Formats: sequence, C-alpha cells, structure tokens
Amino acid sequence: MSEKIFAIGDIHGCRVHLERLLDIIPIHSEDRLLFIGDYIDRGPDSEGVITLVNGIRRRYPQTICIMGNHEQMLLDFLNGQEPFLYLYNGGKNTLESYGCHDIEDAAECIPEDHLNFCRNLPLSYENEDYIFVHAGLRPHVPLSQQDPMDLLWIRDEFYGSQFRFPKKVIFGHTPFAEPLIQRDKIGIDTGAVYGNKLTCLELPAMNFYQV
Repeated sequence: MSEKIFAIGDIHGCRVHLERLLDIIPIHSEDRLLFIGDYIDRGPDSEGVITLVNGIRRRYPQTICIMGNHEQMLLDFLNGQEPFLYLYNGGKNTLESYGCHDIEDAAECIPEDHLNFCRNLPLSYENEDYIFVHAGLRPHVPLSQQDPMDLLWIRDEFYGSQFRFPKKVIFGHTPFAEPLIQRDKIGIDTGAVYGNKLTCLELPAMNFYQV
C-alpha cells in the first residue's frame, strides 16, 4: 500500500496561510508531509515560514522539503550572483523579514540553521507511484539525468507536453487559480501570495485542502 502523503504547494512567506492549513489537514505521525519548495520571498514572513517548517520537521520526522527556485536564488544571491534578479523576485521581502535592511549584511542577518535548511534541500522525491519536484520535468529525460535548472524553473514545456511520464508528477512553481489535474501531472501552486489559496494534496486519496 502506498504511503499517505500530504503535499503542500508554494508558501512564499505566507506563514499564516500555512498555520491555518496545518490546522485542517488530517495528518498522523506515520504519514508523510511534503513541501514542494518556494518557502520564501514575496510574502510577509519568510523567516516565520522556515521557523515553522523546521519545527514541523522535528514533530514529523518523515517530512520531506524540496528545493524551490527561490531558495536557490537566495543561495546564489548570498554567493554574489544575480543580486538584482533575487531582489526583484521578492528577495527584499525575505531580507526584511529577518530584519535586514542593508543587502551587504544579508548573510549575517539570516540564522545559520535557516541557511542550512536552504542548502540541504533535495531537488526531488520519488516513491513507487509519484515524483515530487518544484517546477517539473523535461519530457523524454529520465529523472536521474534531469538538468537541475529544469527541476527548478521549467514551465509550459513540462505541463503543456503530451509526453506521458512514467509516474504522476506533483509540482508547484507555476500558479494556477485551482490545482491543475492532468493524467500524469498535478500542479498544486494556487498562488497564495497573490491573494489566492494555499493548497495541500493528500495522496493517494486525491483529497484537496485549501485556506
């Protein structure tokens, strides 16, 4: 029997949405909670989201947290790469949530355990029935050979493709008004940070929970 998984879409600093969602999903200690990436940026409380998620991982040891493109942008920014790209895409909100108002001090503002959280995120998770990834997969390419840039950034080349993936792919990154449900793909980013809902998908039951 497949493990029971509760997969949560892109949070983007919306800590209150996440708290409310966690209050309504019927998760038990033996179940797996899985976050699809993009914990930070754009929303009001990225620091609070990572603090909350770290606490959840202690409470539910089977929790999986996948890397999103925004976590990778933060790490690149802290390494001196693409500073304007990161700040333009909501990074300024994240730095302010850590009380950092001078980008030169960013690395000192963010606690080491939060930086380690971002550094140690896997790009995907796979079980016997599903593949979980932030953005999607390049058609015709095995998971082991996927370009990390595609796993973090791909959009319509993935979800618009007629290629049949060998397992159902659960992804975020591209916001939809409602979850995108296709034969072999389910998109669960429903744009919470844009005033829409934060979505959780329960598998294999295919139940959706939203706040």
